[in-house]
Amino acid sequence: MIPGERGPDSRKYRRVATGGTFDILHRGHVSLLEKSFEVGDEVVIGVTSDEFARKMGKKPEHSYEERVKKLEDLLRRRFPGRRYAIAKLYDYFGPGIASPEVQALVASEETAGRLELANKLRRERGFPPLDLVVVDLLMAEDAKPISSTRIRKGEIDEEGRVLRTHGRKGI
Repeated sequence: MIPGERGPDSRKYRRVATGGTFDILHRGHVSLLEKSFEVGDEVVIGVTSDEFARKMGKKPEHSYEERVKKLEDLLRRRFPGRRYAIAKLYDYFGPGIASPEVQALVASEETAGRLELANKLRRERGFPPLDLVVVDLLMAEDAKPISSTRIRKGEIDEEGRVLRTHGRKGI
């Protein structure tokens, strides 16, 4: 091992959980996954079901099956050889609550607030509490968060670059 390089044994947790809709994969999703694999030997990735996405007021462009396929393609490309499991989410908590082996939740600031309720549910099951690893939201060029919704609306691309409106001519 190269001096200063972190080996797999230096990861903080054996198993972590993260989640999302993963509709249009973008730089923010990659950041969330990078942090998850940085701190965990194995990552359990919850992907919202189509039904749950609708309950949350989201309108995914792609079906659950399509979203999982694209996510798996990304995982094979970006994190070859790493251990992960994908779980279908029917509510906010999924495998982070149901599995005592999960030790930490990796989440953005906007979803980190659910940790208190997650730990309450885990206590009720006799599971140890989850640690929280917060990943900062990534901002687009216009200093607003990168999101699938904004990409779908044509405001930004997957990297967070602002897209110029069509039909307007510059000076």
